[in-house]
Amino acid sequence: MTLATQAIGKRYEPVLYAVGREKVREFARAVGETDPLHLDVEAARAAGYADVVAPPMFAVVYAGAAMAHAVFDPELEIDFAHLVHGEQEFRWGPLVVAGDEIETVARLADVRERGGMTFYVFETASRNQAGERVCDGVWTHIVRPAS
Repeated sequence: MTLATQAIGKRYEPVLYAVGREKVREFARAVGETDPLHLDVEAARAAGYADVVAPPMFAVVYAGAAMAHAVFDPELEIDFAHLVHGEQEFRWGPLVVAGDEIETVARLADVRERGGMTFYVFETASRNQAGERVCDGVWTHIVRPAS
């Protein structure tokens, strides 16, 4: 049993992310969003939101710091020279808007070997300041053999 497999189930310290209006707008523009809900405060408020609405994939921003704590855990001995991003999946809850404070907790869900590669599966759970689950994520990272 490797150190990484012994760490399955390990939870990392929660990370708090304050969602800023300009960060939402910057992300929306970067991914080509044109919906005014993501860019225009007045449009968002007219639709019943307190501020601009983060595009769903903004989850990679607020959950990213929590994932960094997990992925860079020396106990896992991840070989970054051979790391590739395998996949991500998300389940969203209430929309995230500028002004929200999102707390994300990451945990190592699984480590397995297949075809000479090591698969690291992490899960994240993100909640807003009201305690609502805004996003659950599953992040799979693959480490290829060093050959």
